[in-house]
Amino acid sequence: MAEGGKPMRLWGGRFEGGPADALTRLSVSVQFDWRLAPYDLLASRAHARVLHRAGLLDAAELERMLGALDDLEQACRSGAFRPAVADEDVHTALERGLLERLGSLGGKLRAGRSRNDQVATDLRLYLRDHVRHIVSRLVELETALMSQAEQHAATAAPGMTHLQHAQPVSFGHQLLAHVHAIARDVDRLRDWDRRAAVSPLGAGALAGSSLPLDPQAVAAELGFDSAAANSMDAVADRDFAAEFLFCAAMIGVHLSRLGEEIVLWASQEFRWIEMDDAYSTGSSIMPQKKNPDVAELARGKSGRLIGGLTALLTTLKGLPLTYNRDLQEDKEPVFDAVDTLLLVLPAVSGLVATMRVNTARLEASAPDGFALATDLAELLVRRGVPFRDAHEAVGHLVVWCQVNDTILERLTEADLAKISPHFAEAGAEALAVLNVQGALAARKAHGGTAPDRVRDQLVALRETVDGQAAWASGS
Repeated sequence: MAEGGKPMRLWGGRFEGGPADALTRLSVSVQFDWRLAPYDLLASRAHARVLHRAGLLDAAELERMLGALDDLEQACRSGAFRPAVADEDVHTALERGLLERLGSLGGKLRAGRSRNDQVATDLRLYLRDHVRHIVSRLVELETALMSQAEQHAATAAPGMTHLQHAQPVSFGHQLLAHVHAIARDVDRLRDWDRRAAVSPLGAGALAGSSLPLDPQAVAAELGFDSAAANSMDAVADRDFAAEFLFCAAMIGVHLSRLGEEIVLWASQEFRWIEMDDAYSTGSSIMPQKKNPDVAELARGKSGRLIGGLTALLTTLKGLPLTYNRDLQEDKEPVFDAVDTLLLVLPAVSGLVATMRVNTARLEASAPDGFALATDLAELLVRRGVPFRDAHEAVGHLVVWCQVNDTILERLTEADLAKISPHFAEAGAEALAVLNVQGALAARKAHGGTAPDRVRDQLVALRETVDGQAAWASGS
């Protein structure tokens, strides 16, 4: 509270009366922006040192200021200091805490900065910190997928397009496809961090300050690569928040696609995997049920992440320069995306790490749906037959098999010869390619599903993921 028991505000000097209750309720943001307190205090320490170098705080004042900020941070961590009902936002609450400790000296810290550049700085600091936590959780998921892929590099599985059997693939190859998607997510976050490493502090409300401050020194102390080059852009820019939300939405989409596959794999129709009890739930009425709730929730949370991105882009699209109060709406989608990812990722990692793969089921169903037909067509191509003719001949063969209620693997040379002279000329060589393991091994070009290529992927991905883990830990 300010003097006289009135609520403390950072802007009240020009006003004779206080705001209406409706405006106060609408304006308050401390209930969600309080999580920025550690970052606001971090920036306040850097700003205090800059004020000292500018001659606006003497050495004794700086020492008292830093001591009070340290004490306030401890009180925030322990819960001894909390925002009050009357505090409008995190900045108001912390200034109140500083004034309680320093009296009028605490008011000197406001010189040369505004809530406009403060909040832009705090949010960047918060996100740059939490992105590393998210990357650590993504690394855990990549590691779980790679561990399963290593065990199933040579396990044949039905590869699908349009959710129809297409060609046999290594199940490890399919698992690693998800790792590559997640690795791109991490690349995006690391690239995002490069653009987010710009400090707005020193921009003031919009025009900078006439005080002899040093934004570059503040930027360096806070771990930014540089200070913003344009003070108006510094306080207006929320590209970093929108871009983070895009990265989060893409992670959500990738988690949703993985979740959808796990839902299918665990179904009675597929029966490719068995989920561990620790990552499954049951039914309140059907005692036999084992539900893939983790995968379904991961799938569902993607809508929340996409919605946050859409909400912020819609907020930003019509804003004139520079700061507008609409930007109060930037924080909740960002905080929700961080919370959502840090909640979902460990659960999905645990589900993947503990699932048991039904190898026999996978391998038995790998050739279903005439999945080796392409191998037969490619054999004819290697023998000089135009692919158009080879495709047509194999198509006729599939129809013949359907009419005669048989499968490719049961054909004889005589059967093949009835369909096309190309098959008659190929003879036993045509029968030899109708083999699942041979079909896998034959796809040995870079990026193919051959077990040897899957193992090559694992080697390269381990190096990539190790680098991601090192970045997340700051080493």
